[in-house]
Amino acid sequence: MSSQNNEFLLSQEDSNDVSSSSDPNSSNYEKIALIGSGAYGMVYKARDLNNEGQFVALKKIRIPLTEIGVPISILREISVLKQLQSFDHPNVVRLLDICHGRNFEKQFNLFLVLEHVDQDLSTYLQRCPSPGLSLDNIKDLMFQILTGVDFLHSNRIVHRDLKPANILVTNKGQVKLADFGLARIYKQTQPLTAVVVTLWYRAPEVLLQSSYSSSVDVWSCGCIFAELYNKKPLFPGQSENDQLFKIFDLIGSPDPSDWPDDHSLRFNNFANFRKRDLKLVIKDVCDDGKQLFEKMLIFNPSKRISARQALDHEYFKDLIS
Repeated sequence: MSSQNNEFLLSQEDSNDVSSSSDPNSSNYEKIALIGSGAYGMVYKARDLNNEGQFVALKKIRIPLTEIGVPISILREISVLKQLQSFDHPNVVRLLDICHGRNFEKQFNLFLVLEHVDQDLSTYLQRCPSPGLSLDNIKDLMFQILTGVDFLHSNRIVHRDLKPANILVTNKGQVKLADFGLARIYKQTQPLTAVVVTLWYRAPEVLLQSSYSSSVDVWSCGCIFAELYNKKPLFPGQSENDQLFKIFDLIGSPDPSDWPDDHSLRFNNFANFRKRDLKLVIKDVCDDGKQLFEKMLIFNPSKRISARQALDHEYFKDLIS
């Protein structure tokens, strides 16, 4: 595929022209190991032979050539990464290069060359010895996650799929948000309506298929916040209805005035839940942490704390003083 076509591909999302290099199977990158796979391709750990053998992550994307064009999730990911590339934020994974792969009759391959991090937050938590993360470590990780999210939101980007598997943690404890396949650039007045976010980290407005905005990321952060304490998911629902029941079993039934008018599920189905004491659910959380957590998991998204406000919360006072 020519660089001219590549520029046209990205122009669908108003992206800048991308740098093009040769197939990663040639002399530029040496694949070392397969480290992950997804709907559209695989991720390899590789060595950049033109940069002193620096480790990188090669995200191989199999792009089907169909009558309807290139999958929008691929265009979104590349567009968002290109937009973020110029900022080089410490809490967002960096895009280093975009390379053409092989062309086939019904698909072509594209490689995103990303900075490599050995583990995600899920693995980090699994490797953590008993009794779990220290309170200072939890606070530091949460502060970095929210810093990355605030950066995205300040650039009108909603991640839409925040979960431990999409948050990378370096060996030095630096957090980097990754996997922007569901991310979307939004306008303050533009509601988003697609069903997104892995079930366990979905905000109620997504489960109820209402319009939503950047506050869905804050809800996901609240779920992750609890997981840092408990080392297990806060709301491991088996279905969308079960997910809602698990949510209301903790935060209590919402105010009837906050219930969306246009949803087929009736408020009466969820009207009898009483709010539980969070300190019985999240071990060792301090009063300030409990208050922040409650503000992140408010049912009404317009009343939910923002990432910027969360960073200014009393819970983080020793990190920002």
